[in-house]
Amino acid sequence: QVQLVESGGGLVQPGGSLRLSCAVSGLTLSRYAMNWYRQTPGKRRELVAAIGRAGDNSIYGDSVKGRFTISRDNVENTVSLQMNNLKPEDTGVYFCQAVGGASEAYWGQGTQVTVSA
Repeated sequence: QVQLVESGGGLVQPGGSLRLSCAVSGLTLSRYAMNWYRQTPGKRRELVAAIGRAGDNSIYGDSVKGRFTISRDNVENTVSLQMNNLKPEDTGVYFCQAVGGASEAYWGQGTQVTVSA
């Protein structure tokens, strides 16, 4: 049974930092690209960051470039998202996703991030 469990969300003031983690079980992580998405009310789920299977390449959404960093540990089966200089517009539910083949994808349940003074 594949499980992705996000953690690390919470309430933070603007300019603060959070580190999200995604613990993965039930699959060989090195065979999957990993993504972080976020969703806010009334908007489509937005890709925040993505990292390749070996962790040697990554991409970021325009709104988070220079502030967020995605990383992975294929031994510990975890993926992380370091979020710095957080802004109120970063508020949302953050989901991690594992992507294998063209139609193979798994999602976690999400973790809430709220950026507010």
